[in-house]
Amino acid sequence: MAQEGFRDLIGKDLSGWEQYGGKAPYRVVDGKIVGTAVINTPNSFLCTDRPFGDFVLEFEFYDEAPLNSGVMFRAQWRQEKDIRRVYGYQMEIDPSPRAYTGGIYDEARRGWIYPLHYNLPARAAYQHGSWNRARIEAIGNEIRTFINGIPAAHLVDNFDASGMICLQVHSIPETLAGKQVQWKNMRIKENATEADRIPAPGIGPQVNLVPNSLSEFERRKGWRLLWDGKTTQGWRGAKLDAFPESGWEIKEGELHVLASDGGESTNGGDIITKEHFSDFELQFEFKPTEGANSGVKYFVDPELNKGAGSAIGLEFQILDDKRHPDAKMGVAGNRTAGSLYDLITASPVEVQRGKDLYINDWNRGRIVVRGGQVEHWLNGFKVVEYDRFSQMFTALVNYSKYRDWPNFGRWKAGPILLQDHGDAVAFRSIKIREL
Repeated sequence: MAQEGFRDLIGKDLSGWEQYGGKAPYRVVDGKIVGTAVINTPNSFLCTDRPFGDFVLEFEFYDEAPLNSGVMFRAQWRQEKDIRRVYGYQMEIDPSPRAYTGGIYDEARRGWIYPLHYNLPARAAYQHGSWNRARIEAIGNEIRTFINGIPAAHLVDNFDASGMICLQVHSIPETLAGKQVQWKNMRIKENATEADRIPAPGIGPQVNLVPNSLSEFERRKGWRLLWDGKTTQGWRGAKLDAFPESGWEIKEGELHVLASDGGESTNGGDIITKEHFSDFELQFEFKPTEGANSGVKYFVDPELNKGAGSAIGLEFQILDDKRHPDAKMGVAGNRTAGSLYDLITASPVEVQRGKDLYINDWNRGRIVVRGGQVEHWLNGFKVVEYDRFSQMFTALVNYSKYRDWPNFGRWKAGPILLQDHGDAVAFRSIKIREL
């Protein structure tokens, strides 16, 4: 591990640390901080008594499986009843088969922001039953993590520029009582700059959560903004030559479809890109209101439906499943959020400690198309995967509301569409790269 400019965070006792949250005990033993899991207490955090901004943090950890743990950084806290609840960035320590050690979880706030489904090779970096080495680089808005020298998370985010470093002992069932997690050789270099990053030629995909922005990394990978965050440039009405004069609003870097009667394309109408796309990766953020219905469509043919209703194309469904009746229509949930609308049901992500959908808050959507292979991702998790040229897809179309549209979903290229379904939904950070 690097030495120059670093200082130790673990001393002979817990001086310089303060406990938040639950009551799991921490102690120093032979230069190691040892946390022990106990029942009937919430997540416990041992936190530095001062904040850190830009830094490089290195440490080793040993976790008794299957105890979940983590190291928080730039962490904040708020009072919740009788406990001080810690929230913010956490580098996950995950000995379970899910293998997310090194991923970034936004504790008590947004949930998973960099699950290791984004970087599958990193899931093999953690060594069970051994001491593992970790490195966190938090410099400006760019955060990178490493496990045993292998790049794991690569995040760009602007929520917290400074905060505490905290060691977590997770709340547990009775069967895990007495399990321990240990940390040693924890050193930090403050006021770190770009020059302090280590070369990482094999670094994984970057997730950029700064609204309507492109990082230099993204530009090098071919990403561009599909909506500039300010104007209607590059977009028009699906059934118009120009952008709709009403029904849509641009405000504070957000593109809003305004509420009307809840009908399909009865207000401003759908909007589409002027460009057409075939193989691509599309990312977008969306914020639905309570009971809202909308969608993002691709391989759209705006010439097919000249009458009432939405333009025809494959749809990444946006829906408040708990409040909108459409969630219970279709077949086996194939109209729920993230689904390929009326065709393929999205798999739930809550079982992976993710979140199916946030209402009145931002969600992350992603659509990947390579030839016939298509994926839908919701809040960091793949929820739909299919081949649009397969016999199974043909059978699904023939049983759906799209059966009367010739060659539906198999067109070579088409525009991207944002749907007006009469409910208030906001969009931002719409970006694309062609594959």
